[in-house]
Amino acid sequence: MDGAAKLAAMNGADIILDHLVKKKVPYLFGLCGHGITGFMDAAFKSQNQIRTISSHHEQTAGHMADAYYKVRGEPVATFTSCGPGSANLVVALAAAMMDSSAFLAITGNVPTGQFNRGPFQETGRHFQGDFPSVVRPYVKRSFQPTRADMVPLAVSQAWDLLTSGRPGPVNLDVPLNVFVEETTVPPVQGSTRMVNGAPGNPRELSAALDLLLGAARPVIIAGQGVILGHASEALVAFAEAARIPVVTSPNGKGAIPDRHPLAFGAIGRNGAYAANDATRNADVILAIGFSFDDRATSAWLDGYTLSVPPSRLIQIDIDPSEIGRNYPAEYGILGDARASLELLAEMAPARIAGGRDAIAPWLARLEQGRAVWREYQGGLALSDQVPLRPERLMAALSRAVPEDAVVASDVGVHHNWIIQLMDCLRPRHLIHSWGFAAMGFATSGILGAKLAAPDRPCVAVVGDGSFLMTPHALATAVEYDIPVVWVVWNNQGFCSIRDIQHGMFGGRELATAFEIQRTGESYSPDFAMMARSFGVPSHRVTHAGEVEDAIQTAIKANRPYLVEVPVDRDIRPIGTGSWDLPPLPPPEPNFLKALAARGLTL
Repeated sequence: MDGAAKLAAMNGADIILDHLVKKKVPYLFGLCGHGITGFMDAAFKSQNQIRTISSHHEQTAGHMADAYYKVRGEPVATFTSCGPGSANLVVALAAAMMDSSAFLAITGNVPTGQFNRGPFQETGRHFQGDFPSVVRPYVKRSFQPTRADMVPLAVSQAWDLLTSGRPGPVNLDVPLNVFVEETTVPPVQGSTRMVNGAPGNPRELSAALDLLLGAARPVIIAGQGVILGHASEALVAFAEAARIPVVTSPNGKGAIPDRHPLAFGAIGRNGAYAANDATRNADVILAIGFSFDDRATSAWLDGYTLSVPPSRLIQIDIDPSEIGRNYPAEYGILGDARASLELLAEMAPARIAGGRDAIAPWLARLEQGRAVWREYQGGLALSDQVPLRPERLMAALSRAVPEDAVVASDVGVHHNWIIQLMDCLRPRHLIHSWGFAAMGFATSGILGAKLAAPDRPCVAVVGDGSFLMTPHALATAVEYDIPVVWVVWNNQGFCSIRDIQHGMFGGRELATAFEIQRTGESYSPDFAMMARSFGVPSHRVTHAGEVEDAIQTAIKANRPYLVEVPVDRDIRPIGTGSWDLPPLPPPEPNFLKALAARGLTL
């Protein structure tokens, strides 16, 4: 008997589960369907090693996996069936891809023997079993083993690809018969994973450091790559050693604690005043793990958030496609964020002779801008009006939510307020869908966040519009006893888009306010009652003074809980940057005018 014949036979699904168990994957998130039943049978047999969580919509499963990675930095897997099942996952895949968040999407397909025959739910008009083409723009790669003996290599390569280089989701698309057919081919041994961790070119880093230390107005922009690269400690060490102010991209919030003396907030369209002031007036900028996207740069409009040139740019990134893509880099350095920052911190002390007194005026200017910004926002947060001022609700969240909590923001105008006013104290304190801005991310993803951090309170701040897109997440929370809190920011509309209509189209609005069409009366479901119908305790805030207590009570309940808060939809975030939707004229920053109107000055 030859060696192959002595091997125990395994079906394709068991091979996949065996690989996931060896990688210590704790959860599978997904939804049943005929095309995935072979895989589900293998999951049934592995219940004592990997837990299956069934959601009520595939999008929720994907957002849970995305959030799990954002909080823990470790990927899990999803499972969905052919046709609409896996198509429902696409929004979550796209959101994860654009935020460099990793999970393995295992999708079932029709049996290979039925390819090209138009079976139930086949995506096959142009190519047989063609779901990989559906997700091609939204995954790092799609693998489709069409025989059981192809599965070991496919699952191994797919898993390794998740976190090599820039993280992202990967698709493993498996026909039904391949899940259940057996093979004696042994699993692939070892790993092909590329190990991150090499710093950028030392000579280039050394020259870039000289440029940075010689600057009168230097600034560091920390992007999400600092968080993904576990580089926050190295960032703070370097900034302190060189006494260089730090700002973050909105997606990099938490890369440095917002209360650190050298931290001046997030930049861009909804950035803090001192942050945008720092980057548009800097003579040298060090950008690390930052993609220079439109909302973070005021849509590349010169002089609003950035002026490159004349500002001289040093850019460090692990992804070569990002370097120089939107702004010319004087030093474009390909390297790992943490390793590069550690090397910079090691080199810096010897080059700082006589201290850093030359940049004292620069730091004083930014400190003054930060203090006036906080004074302005703090005054507005004292209001007790109902519906609440957004600043009042943000202040309540800051007081009520423990500092060790995970806060997930859904997409909407409330997200803009969170970027402006939430103090992030550590990496992964705030998670959100940034690049794709997928509504429903936080409503659903908060479940994955809690499973990733079971000992930390997990609070989702969700708009009424985004909450209505995936409210079935409440049912999953009850079924699996996942104790999370939803704070529903109820402003009776899709108000981020309503604000665009008002600002750019002369106040005309259509299909953005929630109202009874027959009467024009503002409309809102009773979210507190809706939650109770799911079996979720709830509270509907009726006056501003009870917000903190309501949120604290929800967290202490240690069970799924919803707090509904009415918010004034006609109060808009103050502008310190801009955003461009050509050919419409970009809005001008209005913070300085608002400051003067309240008798405050810089």
